[in-house]
Parts: sequence; C-alpha cells; structure tokens
Amino acid sequence: MQRSVRSWLILLGTIGIILTQLVWAAAPCPATQTTGAPSVENQLIALTHRMGSDELMGTVRELCDPKYDGRLTGTPGYDAAARWVTERLREWGYRPGGEDGRWTQEFHNPYTLVMDTGELALRLPAGADSWIEKRYRYEDEYYPGATSGTGEVTAEVIYVGFGISAPELGYDDYAGVDVRGKIVLVEVEAPVSPDAGADAFLKWRPYTFHQYKVANAWNHGAAGMRYHYHIVNPNCAYIPGLGLTYVSRAVVDDLFAGTGRDWKGTVAGIRNDLQPASYATGKTVRMRNCTEHHPAGVGRSVIGWLEGSDPARRHEIVVLTAHLDFLGRNPELLVGANDNASGVAVVLAVARALAQSPVPPERSVVIILFGAEEQGVRGSEFYLEQPLFPLAQTVACLNFDGVGVGEEIRVLAGLNFPKLWDYFDRANGRWVHRVCQPSQTANLGRQRLDAAHFLKAGIPTLSFSTGGGPEGGPPTYHTTRDRPEILNPEIMEDLARVVFRGLVELAADDRPLH
Repeated sequence: MQRSVRSWLILLGTIGIILTQLVWAAAPCPATQTTGAPSVENQLIALTHRMGSDELMGTVRELCDPKYDGRLTGTPGYDAAARWVTERLREWGYRPGGEDGRWTQEFHNPYTLVMDTGELALRLPAGADSWIEKRYRYEDEYYPGATSGTGEVTAEVIYVGFGISAPELGYDDYAGVDVRGKIVLVEVEAPVSPDAGADAFLKWRPYTFHQYKVANAWNHGAAGMRYHYHIVNPNCAYIPGLGLTYVSRAVVDDLFAGTGRDWKGTVAGIRNDLQPASYATGKTVRMRNCTEHHPAGVGRSVIGWLEGSDPARRHEIVVLTAHLDFLGRNPELLVGANDNASGVAVVLAVARALAQSPVPPERSVVIILFGAEEQGVRGSEFYLEQPLFPLAQTVACLNFDGVGVGEEIRVLAGLNFPKLWDYFDRANGRWVHRVCQPSQTANLGRQRLDAAHFLKAGIPTLSFSTGGGPEGGPPTYHTTRDRPEILNPEIMEDLARVVFRGLVELAADDRPLH
C-alpha cells in the first residue's frame, strides 16, 4: 500500500513538471516582447523627444534667412516663406485647407516699403534768424514710420497727449491747440489701461489703435506725427500727406526740456485726472521720410488640415495658429526670430508629430499660419469674417506668438478656459515641469494678437508666449536685434512637448471645453 501511494505521488509529480514545462513553452518570452514593435506610449515618447533644438532652431534659421527679406506680408519674400512652410505640411500628409483646394487664403493687404533711414533733427536757435540742428540717431533714437508718407516737414511740435478725440467720454486732446501744419507728439495707448478692467477700459479701446491716432492727427490738420513708441511698426494708417516717425524717450525729453513741464508728471496727471494737458512746445523739428506704398498688395495665410480619425467627431476642429509675417525692412533687415519664427517653429514641430502619432487625433486639426499680423492682424480678421472651417465646430484655438525667449511659459486666457488649459497643465506636470503662468483677461476682443479674433468669436482660446528669466541688454521687440542668437531653444522644446502631449489627449477627449 505504501509503495502504491508513493508510486502515485511520483506519477503526479512527473505530470506536474510536464504541465509546467508546457505552460512555459506556450508563454511568450521576454525577448519576444522587447524585440517586437514598440508600444504606443514608447512611440509617443520618441515623438515627444524628437522635438528638439535641431528641428526647432532649423525652422527659425530658415525663416530668418535674408532670402525671405523679413517676411513683410505682400512682398515676394513673404510669399517665398509661405511656400516653404506649405511644403513642410504637404510632406507630412496634411491637406490643403485654403480656398478652391489651395493652401492659402488670400486677402487685400496694402503695404508700404521704407526706402531709407530718413532724418530727424531738433532745430535750436543760434542767434537772429539762424539755428543749429541736433540730429538724432537712427535706431537708437528714432525709426522712420513704416507707413509714413514721403516728404520733409519742418514745423513746431505740439504735444497732444494720447491723441484722442472722444466727445462721448468728455475728452479731447486736440481741444485748445491748433495743430494745422504742425507736428504732433502723441503717446501710445490711452489714459486708461486694460489693467483697470473691462468696465473702465473697453470704452477707451477704439482710441488705442495706431490707425486711429494717425488718422485723427491728419483730420486735425497735422503735417507730421512723432509717435512716442520706439519700435518698427507697420500697423498704422498710411496717409500720403502725413509724415510719421517713431521716437524714443530721449527725443521726448528734449521736447519737454525748458518748457516748465515734466514728461513723466504730465502723463501721470492725464491718467489720474482724465484731463488733457496739450500744449505748444515752442520747439521746431525737421523730419524726412521716404517710402513706397503698394495699395494693391495681396496677403496670404497658409492653411493645412489633418482629418480626424473618428467618423463621429472628425467634424470638430482644433486650430493651431501662429503668424508667419514680420516687418520686412525699415530699411535695415528685420528677421523676427522670436516674433514670430519661434511660434511657427513650435506649430510646425507639433504638426509633424501629430501627423506621425500612433494615436491619430479623433478631432480634425487645422494649422493656420497667418499673414499680416504685424499690419493690423488682417489675416486672422479676414479668416474669422470668412472662415474656411465652421466656427461653430471649432472647439479650441491654440495661438503661439513670441515663444523663444525666457524661462517661463505664459498662457493668455488660461484662467478664462480652465478645462482647456488643464490638458496642457497636466502635460507640463508630467513631462516638462516648467513654470507656467496662465492669466485671465477681461478684454477678450482687443485686437493685438491673432488669438483676439477667436476669443471675440467665443471660441475657447489659449495664446502662448514665453518670458521671465534674467533681464538685461537693449530691447529686441520689433527691432533688428530680434535674431536667432537671442533665443532659448530649451523653452521652445518644452513648450512644443507640452502642447503635443496635451493635444494627443485633447483631440481624443469628448468632454466639453467650456
């Protein structure tokens, strides 16, 4: 009996060993798993890390090449840059999203070329019927107006504060002064700032636009305008008979000197009391500008799209935007590395990654590289007036403008749309760990960015920029100093990765964004 039991135990043990061996033989071995196709997550990680400095800075350097002549919308240089980005989208499998099966949406876009540096001089009395001139330095102290008329003006300067005539607000900077045939000195913006909140600011908003200030000076009979806004700026009205020059604080201080008035105190008084402080300076200025106006110019925005993979949700649209244009020549070449080759570089990197993603977006993705942002956000304004994809089906817009400097990611309207921002906040927390500063804006329709038109249309919109970090050096905004060497490639990398991983989730999520 004992021998029989033992025999059975041996037999059962043998069967157990055999079964165990059979199970192990049937199971896939670790080598088979690791040598097969990479997992979806590993593919996403590879795409995430591919968005590096070489790709991003390669795009920036390409767009800053002198062959594109500063990418002023309407010029052959801009059109060449538009063709280059179009080829990238075509290469990655995007479809043309423009009119009639083309890659562009065209719109009327007059533009002006600055032909030389012009001149700016203060005339100082040097005896009876004689004077000497203090000539100001191009770029350091003034820029010729990017939309100035051609000609020379010598006249007295009249300070007219913010250059606003608003009878409904009980405010008129031109009241009590005669500017006919004179040169007016005008401040940028309005006596009430957006920081005061929507209720206080919005009624002043129409008077903050550069086009208005130039036209108002002309309507009051001015022959010239010195704009206290020391940048190159083609976002102004073109009036053939009006000379326009952008001036620095140093020039303004010279005009106030000896008048018994202090510039800083004068502006503070206007803001505090909402009362004009216009006066004749008694100073004579000579200014000369030489421009060439093209009233029949044509602007182009590049549009490509990637159809969503879900038949039930592909009609929903996520839009990625950046402006392709910059300032052209004034007359020196301005290449716009941060503003906005950096934004285009991030959008293209994300567009390439989405096209190659193992998780195809369920919602459709539309890439729009706008023209004429620098000339009054004309490209985005035209698109919102004549959209090529239904606005009612556009669930979100992500805009990128000036994303190549500093150490922090800034997100305009991030707090206005917390559900939308949450996708990218989570991606940052998992992948990048950058300081992100989402903000809330009360003035959603203020047209200073392409994003403003989408916000005004009620579309959830985030507008990304970057900044922070050490300060120092001369300003680069809208100057010749905005070149590739000022950029921080790492902040561009991190932003591109955050946006890509956030979009992978957003484009597959059916939760509402409001």
